Amino acid sequence: MAASDSEGGSEQSCLSHLIELRERLLKAVAAVLIVLVALIPIANRLYGWLALPLIKHLPQGGTMIATEIASPFLTPIKLAFFVALIIAMPFVLYQLWAFVAPGLYRHEKRLALPILLSAMVLFYVGCAFAYFLVLPAVFAFLTGVAPDRNAVQQDLEPYLDFVLVLFLAFGLCFELPVVLIILVTLGVVTPEQLRKSRAYAIVGAFVVAAVLTPPDVLSQMMLAIPMIALYELGIFAARFLARPPEAGATDSTPPTA
Repeated sequence: MAASDSEGGSEQSCLSHLIELRERLLKAVAAVLIVLVALIPIANRLYGWLALPLIKHLPQGGTMIATEIASPFLTPIKLAFFVALIIAMPFVLYQLWAFVAPGLYRHEKRLALPILLSAMVLFYVGCAFAYFLVLPAVFAFLTGVAPDRNAVQQDLEPYLDFVLVLFLAFGLCFELPVVLIILVTLGVVTPEQLRKSRAYAIVGAFVVAAVLTPPDVLSQMMLAIPMIALYELGIFAARFLARPPEAGATDSTPPTA
């Protein structure tokens, strides 16, 4: 009878967790949709802001064109969805945190929350770095080397895809300090090992930059150099934030479900 009650309680607990997960996922999706609906009326204006780094550097006679019938409508909507996802991300991450937090130890909560917030801020910083510094420099270089007497024309959708890939590349690469802190926390590496691997990290940063950025030296340098600086920042932060918990400093019993 006791075993049967235990199995029934386990099934009931699993079912309640699944119901809670579904509710939090629905809230996250609803938040993204609400922001998307609010952004749709200004989707064309958003695209205009996104195109400014290119438009400012187009030579005389250069224009942006649409080669597909639905592009003038679908491309701004696609951008609005991406912006809605970025704006709603704090709420989405909060739903994720609220779901997993009850299952964490106290010392895990103290470390996980700063890591989560840092990851979100670093992603935003990476996207801002790409928009305000990288895109103007890249387009100034690319339009500057265009042959004379050739009109430069850019299709709407390929431009959006190019910029979004660049945003994701910089946003994710700026997460490097968070990744290093997590690796040190899990005991995969130590700060000393990271320092000794600095030369490999520098080579790896240039390889990643060559793969993720356009085929020009300028944009590759503008991604590789910040990654190297962030690698050093990650080593510094891991030295203080990712210390293994001392004996007796953590809870001796697992958290309640």
